[in-house]
Amino acid sequence: MREKFSLWMFTLGWRIVRALPERPAYLVFSLIAQFVWLRQGRGVRQLEANLARVVPEASAMKLKSLTRKGMHSYMRYWCDTFRLPDWTPERILATCRVENDEPVRTSLAEGRGVVMALPHSGNWDHAGAWSTLALAPVTTVMERLRPEELFERFLHFRQRLGMEILPLTGGGDLFGVLVRRLRRGGFVPLLADRDLTATGVPVTLFGETARMAAGPASLALVSGAALYPVTLHYERLPAGAPARWGVVVTFHPEVVPPDGERSEQLAVMTQACADALEAGIAQYPQDWHMLQRVFVADLVPVAPAAVAR
Repeated sequence: MREKFSLWMFTLGWRIVRALPERPAYLVFSLIAQFVWLRQGRGVRQLEANLARVVPEASAMKLKSLTRKGMHSYMRYWCDTFRLPDWTPERILATCRVENDEPVRTSLAEGRGVVMALPHSGNWDHAGAWSTLALAPVTTVMERLRPEELFERFLHFRQRLGMEILPLTGGGDLFGVLVRRLRRGGFVPLLADRDLTATGVPVTLFGETARMAAGPASLALVSGAALYPVTLHYERLPAGAPARWGVVVTFHPEVVPPDGERSEQLAVMTQACADALEAGIAQYPQDWHMLQRVFVADLVPVAPAAVAR
């Protein structure tokens, strides 16, 4: 029943939100963000716990305010996502700004594959649509959602934006397919700030141990592709722009494999990606949509307190 309800809600969202005029649509999602934040459910509490690591100096009141802004940013992402299929190429290009993309363009022009490590920030679907139009066609990986029909809807949505989407599980030799794409000069952005497998690499993130996806560094090492961390955030657009908000894509310097054993290279490169993502998240913490547990301290069950006798 829970899966059917999720499917019904997403289907309703895609249909109704796309039919609404723009300002009312975003107003509805702003009200939803405020309502969800006031309820202080598990996801909101986890977001606040994650942001407490990002801004440890924040007072309790400032942390609550930052979490509220984070929920508004997160709901903006969902409204964008529901409406993206109807955006024109001109709107996608005009509402996405990039920084420091010259090295990436050089790598692609030389025929070298590029793998990107991204956080769950800003709007990665918008960035992917922009990339397909202005940089390179995207090949990426998507977590298999339940029910299967919901997964198929998201798959079709991202394919309509011009992206090649491979399922994380149940799709055969995923790593081998990505390596072949990269060896042919492909462009593979991957969300990396949350480990979805049992093979995550321990990193230090905001002074604590977390596990990040091993995929970006592993693919770069095996395929010879260039590895670039990328961070994203929202920015308010000037009057006369086609939307109130746009997304900024910041490319960080290439992470070059160090000397050493493969396991050492993997650890060093993944930590370098974590450092770059940390810098971007710290600059725009309200746009880090991390409502799940990512720090090891949150994953370890707390032993029940001893009962006084």
